[in-house]
Amino acid sequence: MVPQPFSRYNSAMSPNAQRLLDEARQLPPDEREWLAECLLIKDQSASAAEIESAWGDEIKRRLDEIDSGTVQMIPGEEVMERMLNRLSPEARARLGK
Repeated sequence: MVPQPFSRYNSAMSPNAQRLLDEARQLPPDEREWLAECLLIKDQSASAAEIESAWGDEIKRRLDEIDSGTVQMIPGEEVMERMLNRLSPEARARLGK
């Protein structure tokens, strides 16, 4: 078994939970992200409707900022170029860039 970096937090973990954690760590990154998101959402008391409403409010706030001119828009191509420039050469190679 791989040493756990946060073992002091796992001291009371059941064998089943430890087994699940070990298995989850073997998943591809996108599946680990999905699993973590599902676990976090299920642990929160907010309903899907509340989450949807909060996103609707956020979208409205951002559109209002755009309409009022309080934010400066950046062309998508420029954003993508900035993001690619922040990646390591290895990451850019994996993307074919």
